[in-house]
Amino acid sequence: MDIADYLKEKKRVVDAYLERALPGEDEYPPVIYQAMRYTIFSGGKRLRPILTIAACEALGKDEERALPAACAMELIHNYSLIHDDLPFIDDDELRRGKPTAHKVYGSAIALLAGDALLTLGFHQLAAMPPVDGDDSRNLLIIKEISEAAGTRGMIGGQVIDLQSEGEKVGVEVLNYIHSAKTGALLTTCLRVGGLLANASSDEMLNLTRYGRSMGLAFQIVDDILDVEGDERLTGKTTGKDAVRGKATYPAVVGMKRSKEMVEELLREAVAAAELLPRKGGMLPPIAHFITKRRL
Repeated sequence: MDIADYLKEKKRVVDAYLERALPGEDEYPPVIYQAMRYTIFSGGKRLRPILTIAACEALGKDEERALPAACAMELIHNYSLIHDDLPFIDDDELRRGKPTAHKVYGSAIALLAGDALLTLGFHQLAAMPPVDGDDSRNLLIIKEISEAAGTRGMIGGQVIDLQSEGEKVGVEVLNYIHSAKTGALLTTCLRVGGLLANASSDEMLNLTRYGRSMGLAFQIVDDILDVEGDERLTGKTTGKDAVRGKATYPAVVGMKRSKEMVEELLREAVAAAELLPRKGGMLPPIAHFITKRRL
């Protein structure tokens, strides 16, 4: 199966699971469920849950084992998008080619919808059947995800990102921001897939290396697209980072070096994936997809 067909099929599977996991819009109070479903089903590549599934499959297990945790990651990811877009954080009006949640439902309901997606994500994790009858594996998965989504990961990176607006920062600070804000959760998607598949310590190490390289590459590509991207293709407002004085890779190291870094990180990720069983399965093609998103 080529990468386009694989991503399309896994997105279909993930979307079907999310449809079952989310309460219907007619439940009371309806507006919160409408806002949650609006965000989840406004598009998106489902990259994070697909990475969890692909990691699990590379180690010989099937998608059914990975689906509950994978979709919990997508719920948590979408909570972060709603909150990032709020007027008092990034103040974005466009996401996935559609108005952001706060533009449709107001900031208060959007904030609560994000909270609701976060808590639903952890509810999904808590309700997972034990991995091979081992409850401790489930607890480890919850611990890893909570750390990646918290102050040592996504939230910590967001704090430094906000504090760095309008400031002159070096590449070390920029690497921290995006390794925490984007990379931590993305890396954890790979690690969760490994934990679900009973990965060895060496396999976990290579999944982690792949995730860290791809997490940073993903953000550098985002920064490049904010300068060079077409809103019709990216679904996001371009040029906003420069207006807000945000630290980005093109601003700090230049566009040429930013593109070189993407290629270096791609090579690192593919090398790590190919040390896994089945030469990493679909993980190397996914890495190429992540770095070529402008196409």
